[in-house]
Amino acid sequence: MEISTIIFWLVLLALVIYIVNIYNSLVTLKNRYLNAFSQIEVQLKRRYDLIPNLVETAKAYISHERETLEAVTIARNDAAAILQAMGNGNVGGAEMTKLAGAENALQGALGKLNVTMEAYPDLKANENMMQVSEELTTTENRIAFARQGFNDAVMGYNTYRQSFPPVFFAAKFGHPADASLLEFDDSAQIQAAPKVSF
Repeated sequence: MEISTIIFWLVLLALVIYIVNIYNSLVTLKNRYLNAFSQIEVQLKRRYDLIPNLVETAKAYISHERETLEAVTIARNDAAAILQAMGNGNVGGAEMTKLAGAENALQGALGKLNVTMEAYPDLKANENMMQVSEELTTTENRIAFARQGFNDAVMGYNTYRQSFPPVFFAAKFGHPADASLLEFDDSAQIQAAPKVSF
């Protein structure tokens, strides 16, 4: 064999290895952001499970605020249905937009419930209400942390996918579009920071 033939095959082998590495990197980064989304999903489901307890506890004290309680229940059910439809890694741009919209609606409804509860000192002092509120606050913090991890993983995937030369191979390898960030309307926080008075 001639040296030029050996060099040709070595260059070809190096090129194949490089392309395989691009493919594997795209798969790894995609799996990373899908796993990060599953962490958000766990926390959202936990919140959705806590909200009926919050509504039931509040019903005894604010039964004449039926509209507010119904709005929370409807928003929770809508968000839970969208999250369930996103199962099995269906986290495309349209789905993320729907989920973010549903979450924003739920946060708004819970915000109204919190404002309503402020007018009922007995409700705020209720042990069950305090416990559920504390669990919701903890869950909100977990959701925010998981969402940050997801968005970081999405940014890593998108940056790699858009870089040169992976941008030429991404669509051919089944990665036709950038992943979507999950952004909630953070101005409508469900739980306010704890108030301390002396």
